[in-house]
Order: sequence, then C-alpha cells, then structure tokens
Amino acid sequence: MGEPVSRHTKRGEWVTREIAGETLIVPVSGNVADLESIYTLNEVGGVIWGLLDGQRSDNEIVDAVCAEFDVERDRAQADVAALLVSLREAGLIEQVP
Repeated sequence: MGEPVSRHTKRGEWVTREIAGETLIVPVSGNVADLESIYTLNEVGGVIWGLLDGQRSDNEIVDAVCAEFDVERDRAQADVAALLVSLREAGLIEQVP
C-alpha cells in the first residue's frame, strides 16, 4: 500500500490581498479584521495558499509548485511541508480527514 493521502483546507474567515508579488492574509473575527495577525506569503506561498481547497492532495500541490517554479521535487516537498506546518500552527488551515 502507498502512503496515505493528505489534504488541507483553509479554516476560519480571512481576507487575502496580493500586493507586489506577496499574498497578505488577514484573519477576520466578528466582521473585524485582526490587524495584529497579518500573515505575508511570498510568491510560492501564495500559489500554495491558492491551491489549499481540501480537494487537492499535498502531493498534487507539490506537483503544481514543481511545474510552476521549475524546482526539484525534494525541495518543493520540503518547502510545502514546512509552510503547511506554519499555516496549521497559525490556525489558518486544517488537515482534511
């Protein structure tokens, strides 16, 4: 048997904006933006954020990063995994069962 398929999806309410190649994520609670918790993602992180829909597997996201940025799979896999951990710890995403 192969590895279990891991998927992630965004959680909570947030507003995103792309500015000068960076993606800004601002969590929203009670219809008020929490300006104390603004997250900034570089271009690669923004692509990954855009792909987190709960449907694509983490491996499919790695494939997309490899295709978009011409990076070796091992490096893309490590970078995607590290970002997913950071986003989970910040409470912006959750793993889909």
